[in-house]
Amino acid sequence: MKPFKRKLWLSSPTMHGEELKYMTEAFETNWMSTVGKNIDEVERIICEKIGCKYAVALGTGTAALHLAVKLAGVKPGDKVFCSDMTFDATVNPVKYEGGEAVFIDTERETWNMDPVALEKAFELYPEVKVVVVAHLYGTPGKIDEIKAVCDRRGAVIVEDAAESLGATYKGRQTGTFGAYNCISFNGNKIITGSAGGMLLTDDREAANKARKWSTQAREAAPWYQHEELGYNYRMSNVIAGVVRGQLPYLEEHIAQKKAIYMRYKEGFKDLPVTMNPYDEANSEPNFWLSCLLIDAEAMCRQVRGETDALYASEPGKSCPTEILETLARYNAEGRPIWKPMHMQPIYRNHAFITREGSGRARTNAYIAGGGMDVGMDIFARGLCLPSDNKMTPEQQEQVIEIVRGCFA
Repeated sequence: MKPFKRKLWLSSPTMHGEELKYMTEAFETNWMSTVGKNIDEVERIICEKIGCKYAVALGTGTAALHLAVKLAGVKPGDKVFCSDMTFDATVNPVKYEGGEAVFIDTERETWNMDPVALEKAFELYPEVKVVVVAHLYGTPGKIDEIKAVCDRRGAVIVEDAAESLGATYKGRQTGTFGAYNCISFNGNKIITGSAGGMLLTDDREAANKARKWSTQAREAAPWYQHEELGYNYRMSNVIAGVVRGQLPYLEEHIAQKKAIYMRYKEGFKDLPVTMNPYDEANSEPNFWLSCLLIDAEAMCRQVRGETDALYASEPGKSCPTEILETLARYNAEGRPIWKPMHMQPIYRNHAFITREGSGRARTNAYIAGGGMDVGMDIFARGLCLPSDNKMTPEQQEQVIEIVRGCFA
């Protein structure tokens, strides 16, 4: 089997041509800054697609998360419950505001925040009033259960839907379940602007505050008057042009991503692996990334340090490190599952809550049969497969054969 002539990416931008039309419009009308028709249209279209009342276009999804955490009222010293298995952009804004993240373990049915562990966390820290929830790899979490816990405790939800644009839970779009919600248009997302993000809310006052804060908190005065801290967070009209050209293709991209997921699921059905799960009765993911979880008994020996990994190849078994290295040799990009936040050096001294109560990471090595919380176990046994929606069925079949070869 020969390597791919052109690199097979994890998830690269898929452009259609209309993006250039709107970027050119921004150029020709000289609206190149952080105001313009593209921004207005993108905010309007997102509100219609998602079903929220207000959308604030921002430079990044992280900027949206930061303003959401600020709107939720996080103050220095406040503890905030956060998804544990996620990208650190979900969590860092808590630190920006001086808060302290407390990490909630993952459940196995959707790989998202465990509502049972969340309830346990409130028993340990009843003073907490903000919960930051992410939807991993485009798959909605157990939203009803999480929301019920938060409602009983009077806690505000900040919803990180950066990876799940277009995904639905009981027919309702993610990005509408929290008081303050965020989406991302980063270069590898299902809809991209090369950069960009949005804060979504039904609260008009909150949307107006976010707009003000994102433009350096300038007051309504003839000169530059500032009475509170602001940020340079607004989206440019050029970036908005890319997003505007992409948005009509959201459903097409989701259908392509779902087809990739289903081909993998069929191709691996006789291997000791499973695909990243979702609640088929209640949710429809956007299938942003297709992920694979190796059965515990089919794991070869693997040890991970902070920046490197070792494994011992065994007949009939494999591990994420072996599969990722093999894909790379064939010029295909995969990546590990997000390393849980409680395992990260920057956050390792923070509280971490499992269903059983308070817990700590004990090792980065895979130990069959125990010694791990749920997030650590998924990180040890899981990986993200090439999920680019420009990948042909023939290319994907080759990826499937490469993976199958690792278990020979």
